[in-house]
Amino acid sequence: MTTHFGFTKLVVHDLDVCAAFYTAVLGVQEQRRVAGAVAGRPIEEILYGATAPGGGSFILLRYLDSEAPSRDEVILGVWTDDIHGLFDRAVAAGGSVPQPIAESPEHGVHLGFLADPEGHLIEVVQPL
Repeated sequence: MTTHFGFTKLVVHDLDVCAAFYTAVLGVQEQRRVAGAVAGRPIEEILYGATAPGGGSFILLRYLDSEAPSRDEVILGVWTDDIHGLFDRAVAAGGSVPQPIAESPEHGVHLGFLADPEGHLIEVVQPL
């Protein structure tokens, strides 16, 4: 058996607002919604398919027994070939731009940071 990275779960407060944002910006496709429990805590989550063959999947999770989660525990990373278009879609979908797009020649990329409607950071990278 081999081990590989399989998925990322982002803990959010408003599933529907975040689902609309990530669908509009990243084009993720909802596969199903699940209700259950994690370590005895009730949850709801939305599962999305991978955006590339062999890639990890994305899941939005909401704990039903608490209010807004921390926004600083994870930074999502996204590769794109159209960084400006992705930033435009994010702002149109209710996101913000805490760090504008800049060239990072030492890493061979254009790089910028978006925030979703709840303030979770998304690092966006486009090869030079």
